[in-house]
Amino acid sequence: MLHSLFSLALLVLLVAPTVVAAEEWTPLFDGKSLDGWEQKGGAAKYRIEGEEIVGTSVPNTSNSFLCTKKHYGDFILELDFVVHPKLNSGVQVRSQVFDEPKEVAGKKIPAGRVHGYQVEIDPSDRAWSGGIYDEGRRGWLNKLEDNEAARKAFKPGEWNTFRVECRGDSIKTWINGVPAADLKDDMTPEGLIALQVHGVGAETEPRDVRWRNIRIQELGK
Repeated sequence: MLHSLFSLALLVLLVAPTVVAAEEWTPLFDGKSLDGWEQKGGAAKYRIEGEEIVGTSVPNTSNSFLCTKKHYGDFILELDFVVHPKLNSGVQVRSQVFDEPKEVAGKKIPAGRVHGYQVEIDPSDRAWSGGIYDEGRRGWLNKLEDNEAARKAFKPGEWNTFRVECRGDSIKTWINGVPAADLKDDMTPEGLIALQVHGVGAETEPRDVRWRNIRIQELGK
C-alpha cells in the first residue's frame, strides 16, 4: 500500500508541471469580438466568422494590420491560419507604430506605419511561410530558401499552424511543427502583435486570410 501511494505521489509531481504550463496560455481572440485589437495602416476589412478572424483585401490601399493594443516582450505565440492562394499575409511580432515620423535603423518611418518583425504567410511557389521579414525597415532577415523541410510543411488551401517563440534576442518559428526561422536580433525587444492583409494594388477580387486559435504564453511572468 505504501509503495502504491508513493508511486501515485511521484506520478502527480511529474504530471503537475505540464498541467500548470497548459494553464498559462491566454487567448488573444475570444471568438466573439475584437476587444483588445485595433486596425492600423490600410483599409482592408476585418470581420469575425464563427470563431475566426477574417481579413479581406480591398483594392488601392496599403498593407493593413489588425493590432493588439497590448505590447509583448518574451512569449510563445500559437495560431492557425488559412490563406487565399494569391494573397500575401503575415503575423507581426514585437512590432511598432509611431504617432509621429521617426528614423529607425537609418530609415524614416512615417506616422501610422506598422513596422517590425513579420512571420511571413506566403502561398506562392517559393513557400516562405514561417520566414521572418522586417516590415517597413530592413526587409528579409531569415529567408527559407535553404530550409526545404519548412517549405514543404506549408499546406496550400488548408489550415496551417504557426508557433513563434521570442526570448531575448532570439526569435524562432515553426510551421506545422517543423522548424522554420531561427533569428538572433535585438533591435526591438517588445511590441505589438498584428495580423496583416497585404495590399493587392488595383486587384478587385476579394482575397481572404483567416486566423483562429490565437493564444499566447508570456514568459517570465
